[in-house]
Amino acid sequence: MKVCFWQIGKTKESYLQEGESIYHNRLKHYLNFESKVFPDIKNGGKLKPEELKKAEAKMILQHITPSDLLILLDENGQSLSSIKFANFLNKKFQMGSKRLIFLVGGAFGFDQSLYDKANSKLALSPMTFTHQMVRVFFLEQLYRAMTILNNEKYHNI
Repeated sequence: MKVCFWQIGKTKESYLQEGESIYHNRLKHYLNFESKVFPDIKNGGKLKPEELKKAEAKMILQHITPSDLLILLDENGQSLSSIKFANFLNKKFQMGSKRLIFLVGGAFGFDQSLYDKANSKLALSPMTFTHQMVRVFFLEQLYRAMTILNNEKYHNI
């Protein structure tokens, strides 16, 4: 199974880009892993939030196939400990889907069409983070989950 991490818009801060790069490289040791950045919607700043979310969803939905598992990283999703997230991943790995896609939305979140398509929603915290910071936090947790599943010392139990 390929694990995909999809985001809308480039990470602008160099310190966040560096963090993403570190975890991308670490994850390749464990997973068939791909990160995809969808471009910001052209003239998106002139759109109302609901219009922008619809345009982002249309762009993303074109890339999702029926055999994909889509997980939205959403502040209203299920909160899991690191160990429970590792177990969640392990169950998904056993499902036989071609791709497991984790999606970070744009600044205003997701359109309803993405909620309707999603197989699950996960929250990283009850706190709100920028959609660019979430990328590093999630990649670290994905890496941590892989070390847990491989009985490695990175995660202190």
